[in-house]
Amino acid sequence: MRRRRVDRVATISMHTSPLDQPGTGDAGGMNVYIVESAKRLAQAGVEVEIFTRATARDLPPVAELAPGVLVRHLTAGPYEEMDRADLPGQLCAFLSEVLRTEAMYDPGRYAVIHSHYWLSGQVGWLAKERWGVPLVHTMHTMAKVKNLLLASGDKPEPPARVVGEEQVVGVADRLVANTADEARELIELYGAPESRVAVVNPGVNLTVFQPASRGASRHRLGLPQDAHVLLFVGRIQPLKAPDVLLRAAARMLIDDPSLRGRLVVACVGGPSGNGLARPSLLTELATELGISDVVRLVPPAPQEELADWYRAADVTVVPSYSESFGLVALESQACGTPVVAAAVGGLRTAVRDGVSGLLVDGHDPHLWAQALAGLIAEPRRRALLSAGARAHAAAFGWQATSARLLDVYAAAVANLHKVPVAVNF
Repeated sequence: MRRRRVDRVATISMHTSPLDQPGTGDAGGMNVYIVESAKRLAQAGVEVEIFTRATARDLPPVAELAPGVLVRHLTAGPYEEMDRADLPGQLCAFLSEVLRTEAMYDPGRYAVIHSHYWLSGQVGWLAKERWGVPLVHTMHTMAKVKNLLLASGDKPEPPARVVGEEQVVGVADRLVANTADEARELIELYGAPESRVAVVNPGVNLTVFQPASRGASRHRLGLPQDAHVLLFVGRIQPLKAPDVLLRAAARMLIDDPSLRGRLVVACVGGPSGNGLARPSLLTELATELGISDVVRLVPPAPQEELADWYRAADVTVVPSYSESFGLVALESQACGTPVVAAAVGGLRTAVRDGVSGLLVDGHDPHLWAQALAGLIAEPRRRALLSAGARAHAAAFGWQATSARLLDVYAAAVANLHKVPVAVNF
């Protein structure tokens, strides 16, 4: 009987390029996910071609991200960065370029399509019909979930996105959920058939993010050796709630003024999404709260420097209103730094409450101040959580993620063609 091989994957990431620096624009955990999983898939013998929108005229049509991983820059709309709300108007142009690329080769170039985020899912839907291959889709974030957990002043996701997501759920051959909680949301909120939902935990680069000298990291970053460092890493936007950390820090200084000489609140990231409307929000808030002297705003950093920030911190703070997983929490724990996170979404999986960090219900700055002040005052407890953080993160390598994805791809192909499947390793 004919055996089909999963030997090449068409990965679609329309709205953000895997080559973009996470923490800028729309680049974040999804970019890390695509890059790291693609590298591991290629190492397993499966070629990956990533289709993304060109955001500059001088970008090469094709760039090699790693051996076996190509990034294809497709022209769709103006080259400059576009607001995500305007991207649906470029779906036809982007899809046309995807189909044109495949048409340059012999039929059957791609064994499976893996789309990321709902816009890419719309493209994958039509490409799947044209090519006769299965569509695997990862939401990363979902409009219905975000709208249930809106930050104060944040705008709800538009009905067009909700409908678009429902359509993708209806046509995808497999839906990849980051956690069991996300799988449940797909089933209960979107009516996804349980048989088509697969849980695949994201991973962490355990080679880059690993424990090392805190003192050396603080020296490289220009931080005092005796400081109490609270760290936020991520895009500056209401959804990620960096303001909760600043308000909690202000509360801590009111409760214990002696902290002021040693407290450092570091925020590593850039404005994104709704945060672009007020790029100076954190600066203004720090001034309003009277804590400008303890707040340090840092632009997005490459992974090696980011690892230094995690190692330099006493605690990493992840107060998001919604997270499909929370790669920042995992990266921090891999470096041995415990995490205080909101008890929402995938953070309940990424952080093991009381073992690798603490989960906080709600976003009341007083509760966050109590949790953070308690850890600052108890170095022995932090040390125990640090050990737990390293052990917890060690179970989430990207190799396991890619192996599970290969299983999902193989199952999708087998179901579509009803023949045995062999996966190239």
